[in-house]
Amino acid sequence: MELKELKQMVVEANKELPRRKLVKYSWGNVSAVDREKGVIVIKPVGVPYEELTEENISVVTMDGKILGESWTPSVDLDIHRAVYENFSGVNAIVHTHSTYATILAQLRRPLVCFGTTHADYFADDIPCVRELEEREVLDKYEWNTGMSIVNYFKENHISPEDIPAALTPGHGPFTWGKDVWDAVHKSVVLEEISKMAVCMLCIDKNAQPLKRSVADRHYNRKHGADAAFTKDDYGHGMVRSQSDVEMN
Repeated sequence: MELKELKQMVVEANKELPRRKLVKYSWGNVSAVDREKGVIVIKPVGVPYEELTEENISVVTMDGKILGESWTPSVDLDIHRAVYENFSGVNAIVHTHSTYATILAQLRRPLVCFGTTHADYFADDIPCVRELEEREVLDKYEWNTGMSIVNYFKENHISPEDIPAALTPGHGPFTWGKDVWDAVHKSVVLEEISKMAVCMLCIDKNAQPLKRSVADRHYNRKHGADAAFTKDDYGHGMVRSQSDVEMN
Protein backbone atom coordinates (compact mmCIF):
# COMPACT_ATOMS: atom_id res chain seq x y z
CA MET A 1 0.00 0.00 0.00
CA GLU A 2 1.24 3.50 -0.84
CA LEU A 3 1.82 5.85 2.10
CA LYS A 4 -0.72 8.31 0.66
CA GLU A 5 -3.42 5.63 0.75
CA LEU A 6 -2.54 4.64 4.32
CA LYS A 7 -2.72 8.28 5.41
CA GLN A 8 -6.14 8.63 3.78
CA MET A 9 -7.40 5.54 5.61
CA VAL A 10 -6.11 6.76 8.97
CA VAL A 11 -7.70 10.19 8.46
CA GLU A 12 -11.08 8.65 7.59
CA ALA A 13 -10.92 6.10 10.40
CA ASN A 14 -10.19 8.85 12.93
CA LYS A 15 -13.17 10.84 11.63
CA GLU A 16 -15.35 7.78 12.12
CA LEU A 17 -14.85 7.93 15.91
CA PRO A 18 -17.01 11.04 16.53
CA ARG A 19 -19.55 9.80 13.97
CA ARG A 20 -19.91 6.68 16.09
CA LYS A 21 -20.05 8.79 19.28
CA LEU A 22 -16.93 7.15 20.68
CA VAL A 23 -15.06 10.41 21.35
CA LYS A 24 -15.55 14.09 22.12
CA TYR A 25 -13.32 17.03 21.18
CA SER A 26 -9.86 15.66 20.29
CA TRP A 27 -9.96 12.70 22.68
CA GLY A 28 -8.74 9.36 21.36
CA ASN A 29 -6.80 8.35 18.27
CA VAL A 30 -6.45 5.83 15.46
CA SER A 31 -3.12 4.63 14.08
CA ALA A 32 -1.91 2.18 11.46
CA VAL A 33 1.48 0.61 10.83
CA ASP A 34 3.26 -0.25 7.58
CA ARG A 35 5.87 -2.74 8.70
CA GLU A 36 7.54 -2.94 5.30
CA LYS A 37 8.10 0.81 5.18
CA GLY A 38 8.78 0.95 8.92
CA VAL A 39 6.30 3.76 9.61
CA ILE A 40 3.33 4.47 11.85
CA VAL A 41 0.59 6.90 10.80
CA ILE A 42 -1.32 8.39 13.74
CA LYS A 43 -3.59 11.28 14.67
CA PRO A 44 -1.63 14.44 15.58
CA VAL A 45 -1.88 15.80 19.11
CA GLY A 46 -4.75 18.15 19.91
CA VAL A 47 -6.20 18.44 16.39
CA PRO A 48 -10.02 18.25 16.23
CA TYR A 49 -11.26 15.36 14.12
CA GLU A 50 -13.03 17.56 11.59
CA GLU A 51 -9.73 19.32 10.83
CA LEU A 52 -7.75 16.16 10.06
CA THR A 53 -6.22 15.93 6.57
CA GLU A 54 -3.50 13.98 4.79
CA GLU A 55 -1.30 17.05 5.25
CA ASN A 56 -1.50 17.22 9.05
CA ILE A 57 -1.74 13.51 9.92
CA SER A 58 1.44 12.40 11.70
CA VAL A 59 3.94 9.96 10.22
CA VAL A 60 6.69 8.56 12.42
CA THR A 61 9.26 5.78 12.29
CA MET A 62 8.82 2.60 14.31
CA ASP A 63 11.10 4.07 16.98
CA GLY A 64 9.02 7.24 17.19
CA LYS A 65 11.01 9.75 15.13
CA ILE A 66 8.87 12.28 13.26
CA LEU A 67 9.29 12.08 9.50
CA GLY A 68 9.66 15.19 7.37
CA GLU A 69 7.38 18.04 8.32
CA SER A 70 4.76 15.84 9.97
CA TRP A 71 2.79 17.35 12.80
CA THR A 72 3.52 16.28 16.37
CA PRO A 73 1.94 12.86 16.96
CA SER A 74 -0.56 11.97 19.66
CA VAL A 75 0.85 11.78 23.17
CA ASP A 76 -0.32 8.16 23.14
CA LEU A 77 2.11 7.25 20.34
CA ASP A 78 4.34 5.13 22.58
CA ILE A 79 1.36 3.06 23.73
CA HIS A 80 0.71 2.21 20.09
CA ARG A 81 4.42 1.58 19.45
CA ALA A 82 4.68 -0.92 22.31
CA VAL A 83 1.71 -2.89 20.99
CA TYR A 84 2.98 -2.88 17.40
CA GLU A 85 6.44 -4.02 18.46
CA ASN A 86 5.11 -6.99 20.38
CA PHE A 87 1.91 -8.05 18.57
CA SER A 88 3.04 -8.78 15.03
CA GLY A 89 -0.49 -9.49 13.76
CA VAL A 90 -1.76 -6.03 14.72
CA ASN A 91 -1.83 -3.47 11.90
CA ALA A 92 -4.08 -0.80 13.41
CA ILE A 93 -4.99 0.46 16.88
CA VAL A 94 -7.90 2.55 18.18
CA HIS A 95 -8.00 4.33 21.53
CA THR A 96 -11.13 6.09 22.74
CA HIS A 97 -12.69 7.39 25.92
CA SER A 98 -16.09 5.94 25.05
CA THR A 99 -18.38 6.23 28.05
CA TYR A 100 -19.22 2.69 29.13
CA ALA A 101 -15.89 1.04 28.30
CA THR A 102 -14.16 3.87 30.17
CA ILE A 103 -16.46 3.38 33.16
CA LEU A 104 -15.23 -0.21 33.42
CA ALA A 105 -11.62 0.91 32.98
CA GLN A 106 -12.03 3.48 35.75
CA LEU A 107 -13.59 0.83 37.98
CA ARG A 108 -10.58 -1.43 37.23
CA ARG A 109 -13.00 -4.14 36.12
CA PRO A 110 -12.73 -6.55 33.19
CA LEU A 111 -15.56 -6.70 30.69
CA VAL A 112 -17.14 -10.07 31.44
CA CYS A 113 -18.67 -12.02 28.56
CA PHE A 114 -22.33 -11.85 29.56
CA GLY A 115 -23.89 -12.62 26.19
CA THR A 116 -23.57 -13.77 22.62
CA THR A 117 -23.06 -10.25 21.24
CA HIS A 118 -19.76 -10.22 23.13
CA ALA A 119 -18.93 -13.80 22.15
CA ASP A 120 -19.47 -13.09 18.45
CA TYR A 121 -16.43 -10.80 18.53
CA PHE A 122 -14.25 -11.72 21.51
CA ALA A 123 -13.25 -15.21 22.66
CA ASP A 124 -13.45 -14.40 26.37
CA ASP A 125 -13.59 -11.57 28.91
CA ILE A 126 -11.80 -8.37 27.93
CA PRO A 127 -9.16 -7.74 30.58
CA CYS A 128 -8.46 -4.64 32.56
CA VAL A 129 -4.68 -4.79 32.75
CA ARG A 130 -2.61 -4.05 35.83
CA GLU A 131 -2.16 -0.63 37.41
CA LEU A 132 1.19 1.02 36.75
CA GLU A 133 3.63 1.43 39.60
CA GLU A 134 4.68 4.94 40.60
CA ARG A 135 8.06 4.67 38.87
CA GLU A 136 6.34 3.57 35.66
CA VAL A 137 4.10 6.62 35.77
CA LEU A 138 6.99 9.01 36.35
CA ASP A 139 9.25 7.58 33.64
CA LYS A 140 8.06 6.48 30.18
CA TYR A 141 4.39 6.52 31.20
CA GLU A 142 2.97 5.93 27.72
CA TRP A 143 5.45 3.19 26.81
CA ASN A 144 4.80 1.46 30.12
CA THR A 145 1.04 1.68 29.53
CA GLY A 146 1.50 -0.12 26.22
CA MET A 147 3.75 -2.71 27.81
CA SER A 148 1.21 -3.30 30.57
CA ILE A 149 -1.17 -4.49 27.83
CA VAL A 150 1.51 -6.60 26.15
CA ASN A 151 2.75 -8.18 29.37
CA TYR A 152 -0.74 -8.95 30.65
CA PHE A 153 -1.58 -10.82 27.47
CA LYS A 154 1.72 -12.71 27.45
CA GLU A 155 1.67 -13.60 31.15
CA ASN A 156 -1.91 -14.84 30.94
CA HIS A 157 -1.44 -16.65 27.60
CA ILE A 158 -4.08 -14.51 25.88
CA SER A 159 -4.06 -14.30 22.10
CA PRO A 160 -4.34 -10.68 20.87
CA GLU A 161 -6.12 -12.05 17.80
CA ASP A 162 -8.80 -13.80 19.89
CA ILE A 163 -9.25 -10.87 22.26
CA PRO A 164 -8.38 -7.73 20.26
CA ALA A 165 -9.06 -5.28 23.08
CA ALA A 166 -7.93 -4.24 26.53
CA LEU A 167 -8.95 -1.77 29.22
CA THR A 168 -6.25 0.31 30.89
CA PRO A 169 -7.08 1.14 34.53
CA GLY A 170 -8.26 4.68 35.11
CA HIS A 171 -7.66 5.50 31.45
CA GLY A 172 -9.78 3.76 28.83
CA PRO A 173 -10.12 1.14 26.10
CA PHE A 174 -7.82 0.09 23.26
CA THR A 175 -8.81 -2.12 20.35
CA TRP A 176 -6.79 -3.38 17.42
CA GLY A 177 -7.18 -5.29 14.19
CA LYS A 178 -5.93 -6.25 10.74
CA ASP A 179 -6.63 -2.72 9.44
CA VAL A 180 -8.11 0.56 10.67
CA TRP A 181 -11.69 -0.40 9.83
CA ASP A 182 -11.39 -3.68 11.68
CA ALA A 183 -10.03 -1.85 14.74
CA VAL A 184 -12.76 0.82 14.60
CA HIS A 185 -15.42 -1.87 14.24
CA LYS A 186 -14.07 -3.56 17.39
CA SER A 187 -14.28 -0.23 19.26
CA VAL A 188 -17.92 0.22 18.29
CA VAL A 189 -18.74 -3.30 19.46
CA LEU A 190 -16.69 -2.88 22.64
CA GLU A 191 -18.65 0.21 23.64
CA GLU A 192 -22.00 -1.47 22.96
CA ILE A 193 -21.23 -4.59 24.99
CA SER A 194 -19.75 -2.43 27.76
CA LYS A 195 -23.05 -0.53 27.91
CA MET A 196 -24.94 -3.83 28.13
CA ALA A 197 -22.65 -5.03 30.92
CA VAL A 198 -22.88 -1.83 32.99
CA CYS A 199 -26.69 -1.83 32.69
CA MET A 200 -26.83 -5.50 33.69
CA LEU A 201 -24.66 -4.90 36.74
CA CYS A 202 -26.85 -1.96 37.77
CA ILE A 203 -29.83 -4.33 37.79
CA ASP A 204 -28.04 -7.34 39.25
CA LYS A 205 -24.55 -6.97 40.71
CA ASN A 206 -24.30 -10.77 40.73
CA ALA A 207 -25.11 -11.19 37.03
CA GLN A 208 -23.66 -14.45 35.70
CA PRO A 209 -21.43 -14.78 32.63
CA LEU A 210 -22.56 -16.56 29.50
CA LYS A 211 -22.19 -20.33 29.63
CA ARG A 212 -18.75 -21.22 28.28
CA SER A 213 -20.02 -23.72 25.72
CA VAL A 214 -22.39 -21.12 24.25
CA ALA A 215 -19.66 -18.47 24.16
CA ASP A 216 -17.27 -20.84 22.40
CA ARG A 217 -19.94 -21.83 19.90
CA HIS A 218 -20.64 -18.23 18.94
CA TYR A 219 -17.00 -17.21 18.71
CA ASN A 220 -15.89 -20.23 16.70
CA ARG A 221 -18.68 -20.04 14.15
CA LYS A 222 -17.40 -16.58 13.21
CA HIS A 223 -13.69 -16.98 13.80
CA GLY A 224 -12.90 -20.70 13.90
CA ALA A 225 -11.66 -22.97 11.13
CA ASP A 226 -15.18 -23.38 9.74
CA ALA A 227 -16.13 -19.70 9.92
CA ALA A 228 -18.06 -18.64 6.82
CA PHE A 229 -18.84 -14.96 7.42
CA THR A 230 -16.27 -12.23 8.07
CA LYS A 231 -17.82 -9.10 6.54
CA ASP A 232 -18.09 -6.06 8.82
CA ASP A 233 -20.65 -3.29 8.54
CA TYR A 234 -18.18 -0.91 6.90
CA GLY A 235 -18.02 -3.20 3.87
CA HIS A 236 -14.27 -3.63 4.21
CA GLY A 237 -14.45 -7.31 5.10
CA MET A 238 -15.29 -10.19 2.83
CA VAL A 239 -17.64 -13.13 2.61
CA ARG A 240 -15.62 -16.28 2.17
CA SER A 241 -16.81 -18.77 -0.42
CA GLN A 242 -17.97 -22.26 0.44
CA SER A 243 -14.86 -23.60 -1.28
CA ASP A 244 -12.72 -21.47 1.03
CA VAL A 245 -14.54 -22.93 4.03
CA GLU A 246 -14.06 -26.46 2.76
CA MET A 247 -10.35 -25.85 2.18
CA ASN A 248 -9.98 -24.96 5.86
